[in-house]
Amino acid sequence: MTYRSMQECIADLENAGHLLRITEEVDPELEMAAIHLRVFEAGGPALYFEKVKGSKYGAVSNLFGTIERSKYIFRDTWESTQEVIGLRNEPMKALKQPLRYAGTGLSARRALPIKKPGLPADFEEIKISDLPMVKSWPNDGGAFVTLPQVYSEDPDKPGVMNANLGMYRIQLSGNEYVQDEEIGVHYQIHRGIGVHQSKAAKRGEPLKVSCFIGGPPAHTLSAVMPLPEGLSELTFAGLLSGRHFRYSYVDGFCVSHDADFVITGEIYPNETKPEGPFGDHLGYYSLVHDFPVMRVHKVYAKKNAVYPFTVVGRPPQEDTAFGALIHELTGGAIQQEIPGVKEVHAVDASGVHPLLLAVGSERYTPYQAVKRPAEILTIANRILGTGQLSLAKYLFITAEDDGPVNAHDIQGLFRHVLERIDLRRDLHFQTNTTIDTLDYSGTGLNSGSKVVFAAVGKPIRKLSADVPAALRDLPNGFGRPVMAMPGIALLRAPAFVDYGTAEAQIRELTEAIAARGPLEDCPMIVLCDDSEFVGASFDNFLWVGFTRSNPSHDIRGVNETYAHKHWGCENVVIDARSKPHQAPPLIPDPQVLQRIEPVFSPSGSLGILRGMR
Repeated sequence: MTYRSMQECIADLENAGHLLRITEEVDPELEMAAIHLRVFEAGGPALYFEKVKGSKYGAVSNLFGTIERSKYIFRDTWESTQEVIGLRNEPMKALKQPLRYAGTGLSARRALPIKKPGLPADFEEIKISDLPMVKSWPNDGGAFVTLPQVYSEDPDKPGVMNANLGMYRIQLSGNEYVQDEEIGVHYQIHRGIGVHQSKAAKRGEPLKVSCFIGGPPAHTLSAVMPLPEGLSELTFAGLLSGRHFRYSYVDGFCVSHDADFVITGEIYPNETKPEGPFGDHLGYYSLVHDFPVMRVHKVYAKKNAVYPFTVVGRPPQEDTAFGALIHELTGGAIQQEIPGVKEVHAVDASGVHPLLLAVGSERYTPYQAVKRPAEILTIANRILGTGQLSLAKYLFITAEDDGPVNAHDIQGLFRHVLERIDLRRDLHFQTNTTIDTLDYSGTGLNSGSKVVFAAVGKPIRKLSADVPAALRDLPNGFGRPVMAMPGIALLRAPAFVDYGTAEAQIRELTEAIAARGPLEDCPMIVLCDDSEFVGASFDNFLWVGFTRSNPSHDIRGVNETYAHKHWGCENVVIDARSKPHQAPPLIPDPQVLQRIEPVFSPSGSLGILRGMR
């Protein structure tokens, strides 16, 4: 089935048992998000909020909460869309020559955007404050649009085929924004809208921007898809929805005829205001920073419009299913883009961007008695220079030798690398470089470092599953050792004060370990505030270990060496303690959790789900 609107999708999901209605009035201030988080965590259904306090519009969440539900939504167009993406070098061939590529089941007639006259008859003009003002976390700066489709055109090449449709968060209220007249737009300068804004600024012109909310679910997914060159997001929306993306221009702004809500406005050169905080996908707040402010022109709503939203936080969350969906749709795209790479896995439990695991080929030195990383180092550089992968801080990369290696078997790949890595030779740093805007472990906004752990060949050590004797009875507040997995030990450390103090503390620790003899079977030691919490699950280790450390500043070692500008060690020590400059973690409000209990009571709308926690 293909959907012409969000309402059709909701009706279909409800009929199939994939959606439940909440009839109680729910406050968009924290309560809607808390209900969503509880249902998502239990693998529950999509949710339709019939009565949103302060708004006449209903809201829907958790549409993409499971990969199974997402594939159900796109069941009639899934395979044909995959086939077009598979024509990665020239995807438009399937559209321009439909008879030749008839196997795709697609044609330009239904995939390409189609222009319509004027404003749709069922649209009405409203204000920003008429929307469901959803606030997800207690310290958020205001209400945010969390599933926006932000549309902008290239000032040098206007028109929908050269436009960008991206998911850049929108702050609707709070801070210094004039209510109903201004909103905040958060994006990185290298993204599509950032390029368009830069061009407009050089011309001394404001950039016209439209924010679409809702419409067929395919339009939401289109805003986050990494598409082949030449395939626009609006064309992809047509492919996946099985229906033209319909649009018109009103007052010079592009208006989606299928969206539930449309916000139009302009971003002026050098005009910014503080945006944030916002509870983000790494599990911490992104803090207040100046970002472009959009002067609102007009806001439209479709009759009986439904407001879709999601909640991001410490993964996994609904955006995890988004990532899995994108991975399935794009298939082997990364192998085509980077020769020699077999698999790259952005680890969701670590916040996606901080940690990548990769498997490549190693063909440069086939006749060496002892293999060493060579080709995989060139592949690593390609990975760290490609699109969103360039935001990574840690890359663990290996090549298959004795048998297959699966980058999605996270512990298996860690074990494979740690059994083989020569820590004096196989750590490679990039310092003073860019990292994710939302990652506060670095030296400033967008600023941090990267490290590559590379290993090939036969195992050179056996990893210990037990806490080594050298890590017991340590000096000056280091203690409570726990094994995250064989070869990785967690140590509780004194509270972090500053880097000068940390340097002295860790030097004393590493000297004490070195004095006790070789620690060959435990190549990685991670310092943390609470080793019991971090060791309680491997996901806890992945989250704390790689979101709270900056490789250049927080990696040290036992028996460090430095030769010809290359640093190495016998045992690598990662300082993953919380630091004063890092953002605070997301913590739900206990009072809000109490207030939503009636919805899960036996007589509540979600009473059928009351056992979930």
